[in-house]
Amino acid sequence: PLITTGTLTVGTDKPAYPPYFEDDDPTNGKGFESAVAYAIAEQLGLAENVKWTVVPFNSSYAPGPKKFDFDINQISINPKRAERVDFSRPYYTAPQAVLALKSSPAASAGSLADLADAKLGVQVGTTSLDAVAEVIKPSEQPQVFNDSNDTVRALKAKRVDAIVTDLPTAFYLSAAEVPEAKIAGRFDAPGGDDWGLVLAKDSKLTACVDKALEELEGSGELQQITDKWMGGQAGAPELQ
Repeated sequence: PLITTGTLTVGTDKPAYPPYFEDDDPTNGKGFESAVAYAIAEQLGLAENVKWTVVPFNSSYAPGPKKFDFDINQISINPKRAERVDFSRPYYTAPQAVLALKSSPAASAGSLADLADAKLGVQVGTTSLDAVAEVIKPSEQPQVFNDSNDTVRALKAKRVDAIVTDLPTAFYLSAAEVPEAKIAGRFDAPGGDDWGLVLAKDSKLTACVDKALEELEGSGELQQITDKWMGGQAGAPELQ
């Protein structure tokens, strides 16, 4: 049931950020999601025949035919998306994080209530956007951006006090992209935030991918990959 016989076609967005991918190159097997994709490919007997294709985040779970066998791109499993596409079982559960400019009051927030008056930025179509509305409930509407690049640019330009994203991304951004920002804290999205692979609706491959993930969980390999690439996240204070 592959799009191209004998080849596993995997989608993700560009640029492909650490810690999910390294050097904006999904093909090198480095980074959390690249490593997970190749581990699944190995389970399916296709490790030598993986082809990557660029798929913007928002179109990955849009209805209709797909140009990938599965897409891996920090995509949260939710019921609305699941009406249009298939999801695999989760391969990761992500906390949300507030990444604030050190110069803004948001940086010293001790609770979610302290963020009520902050100017927040967030990417369209994400669990983080839902989390802002349902958990933080800021007094002014957050600024919503088309992609992660625009969101980060707004923070650097001080058009927002803080951005809300998943915790691993926040760690990467504070270390590598926006050193003038710090993680004010983390919190759980409503209903949790489980990430799954996206497949075409009713894909025959979904059951095979689930079985591969089950094997990787059972053998401990998925946990090893997670610890290797996503390990440095314990240090963020919890906001309530």
